[in-house]
Amino acid sequence: MSARQTDIPETQEAVLAEFRESGALLEGHFKLSSGRHSGHYLQCARVLMNPERAARLAQAVVKGLPDNLINRIDVVVSPAMGGIIIGHEVARVLGRDALFLERPEGTFHLRRGFALEAGARVLMVEDVVTTGLSSREAIAAVAREGGEVIAECALIDRSKGSVDLGVPFYPLAAFDFPTYAPDDIPEELARVAVTKPGSRKQ
Repeated sequence: MSARQTDIPETQEAVLAEFRESGALLEGHFKLSSGRHSGHYLQCARVLMNPERAARLAQAVVKGLPDNLINRIDVVVSPAMGGIIIGHEVARVLGRDALFLERPEGTFHLRRGFALEAGARVLMVEDVVTTGLSSREAIAAVAREGGEVIAECALIDRSKGSVDLGVPFYPLAAFDFPTYAPDDIPEELARVAVTKPGSRKQ
């Protein structure tokens, strides 16, 4: 293990530095998967493309979870696509299995032979949470599959603490990049061509 692998980011500044160093903090005009617009986008796939960096970030995520929660987790579940890599790395740190939900027809469910034992206690892992819509849909899907989400963690909370997922939420960092409704986009942002980087079908 390299010395850099052990350098776990423990502050918001350190987390943001990981995004900057990997070119994962983008500026422009983005339509987020939530449908809102922003001048900033955190491309977690890029920050996670380096396995050592992904491992450091996952260790930092797990470090922020209470011990009594960690001891109750049976399995880790993530929504595709954004949560798959960080979910897998968090599961590796916890020593649990990693499953992911997909929605090829628009509704999250387990595929590829994945299944939850009845009453399985699930840690939901996301990359970025903005409005919490995808997370709430994923949490509901776990309930339909027979499990129970007991908490969620994420790399980034873009709501900066305002989102309500219905379960305890433990983001690694919270950034207050402004987001705008489609009918309330500032003029200077509206002049920039829109990019849709999210995974949700528009």
